[in-house]
Amino acid sequence: MSDTTFVLDPRLKADTQRVAALSLCDVLLMNDARYAWLILVPRLAGCTEILDLPEAGRAQLWQEINHVAAMLRGTVPCDKLNIGALGNIVRQLHVHVIARKEDDAAWPGPVWGQGAARPYSDAELESIMQRLRKALAT
Repeated sequence: MSDTTFVLDPRLKADTQRVAALSLCDVLLMNDARYAWLILVPRLAGCTEILDLPEAGRAQLWQEINHVAAMLRGTVPCDKLNIGALGNIVRQLHVHVIARKEDDAAWPGPVWGQGAARPYSDAELESIMQRLRKALAT
């Protein structure tokens, strides 16, 4: 399920690396090594809210959120998963799935606006991308 007119928002494209494509969503890794932070973006043009998806799309989105959240929790040690679709800055529908630790830079608050992002080094990026892709494939 995708749309040939879909274009990823330039801000998401600039801040992330593409991990994988699921049936509905692209899975993106936020380029901030302080957090294991994935973003799911349904490949449907014009969607800003979950309710903009057709009923089957909403069901598929929740299945993919559950799959990615379980995979992330099994891949990256965490104390809590944060899942949210805010869209106040980037209006294109996207869902954040963030593995949080009690000792992370923003705990217990939200990750948004908490200091400057620390981009992954090349080695860190290669390592986490391999782990995430392997986990998503199983």
